[in-house]
Amino acid sequence: VQLQASGGGLVQAGGSLRLSCAASGRTFGRDYMGWFRLAPGKEREFVATTTWSSGTTYWPDYADSVKGRFTISRDNAKNAVILQMNSLKSEDTAVYYCAVGAFGPGNRRRPQTYDYWGQGTQVTVSS
Repeated sequence: VQLQASGGGLVQAGGSLRLSCAASGRTFGRDYMGWFRLAPGKEREFVATTTWSSGTTYWPDYADSVKGRFTISRDNAKNAVILQMNSLKSEDTAVYYCAVGAFGPGNRRRPQTYDYWGQGTQVTVSS
């Protein structure tokens, strides 16, 4: 499985970005699909995760810091998971990583639950 993240960039505070994570070598089933971020001087942080049933985004979960601003969804045609980020703040600046993990009892907010990781895409929000 290879994950290719894209869509990062530089945006002003209050703006929007759309991150995409396309998978090759595997078609998503009920796997957990998540986004994490890593900012300078900080630990890797959970952002959002989801699974799906019958191709519909299902059971999404968000970090409190992004709830109401970010939306995770799936693009079936591209076998990709999308993170729509609105009302961006300077504290959202980080490298964003997508990840895939097998559906199961693991805590899907924890990086250890995920087996495959994308290469990361930089998001910079200027204030």
